[in-house]
Amino acid sequence: MTSFDNRETAFENKFAHDAETQFKITARRNKLLGQWAAEKMGLTPEETTAYATSVVQADFEEAGDEDVVRKLLGDLTSAGVEIDDAMIRAALEDKMVEARRQFIEPA
Repeated sequence: MTSFDNRETAFENKFAHDAETQFKITARRNKLLGQWAAEKMGLTPEETTAYATSVVQADFEEAGDEDVVRKLLGDLTSAGVEIDDAMIRAALEDKMVEARRQFIEPA
């Protein structure tokens, strides 16, 4: 029975590690997305840092990416940037790829 318990514990540990890794990658993606949007809005470096943090925090409002897309679309539109939902979702995908790459291959 000990072997089974060890195997179960190993699977639980792997699941927890995978969930933590995905959380970190998603947070990095949201930070990159915030930096991308800040550049489009012409924010200063200090404003960019604060804005990227606010995008990361926006992801805690609800499950999925809709809260982040809604925030970016609203903020970019309010700043006079001509953008649509599809452009934001494309950036979301691009930044996810970049975040995974950065996480796997740290500088």
